[in-house]
Amino acid sequence: MTLAKRKPNRLQNYDYSNSGYYFVTVCTYEKRMLLSQIVGQGLAPAENRLTEYGKIVQEELLALENRYANVRIDQFVVMPNHIHAIVVLQNDSAAGASPCPTLSDVVCVFKSIATRRCRPAGFKGKFFQTSYYDHIIREREDYEKIWEYIEYNPIKWNDDRFYCE
Repeated sequence: MTLAKRKPNRLQNYDYSNSGYYFVTVCTYEKRMLLSQIVGQGLAPAENRLTEYGKIVQEELLALENRYANVRIDQFVVMPNHIHAIVVLQNDSAAGASPCPTLSDVVCVFKSIATRRCRPAGFKGKFFQTSYYDHIIREREDYEKIWEYIEYNPIKWNDDRFYCE
């Protein structure tokens, strides 16, 4: 059996340890609804209720700021089957001898630790999809559009491309 070759999803020849703002989306494996439940859509404002797994995932996303001195989570939302975040890398090449983590390093550590922490809470199997989506934010207008998208994502859940029933 021949498997289809996966399209590379990282920008070629770009150094993902560069300082900058990155829009990141991480999905649960097979887009399973593990992280939250959106309730009250329609006339009432949508409320995004995190599950036990969602709370763990949110804690680990925010813990990245303590784990890495050069990482800041600027804006994020934990949705039922995915997470959106603006990850800020503030790498200073003069800061020390150890190499700066790449965006991929940061995302991989986040996924690994969050998955490990969900196991004692009863989760079995694969928690996140293998890869993730990223977008390098280069302009203020792009940043504002993404920030707003993240902010209003729960309200627009029924129209979201990750929406599943």
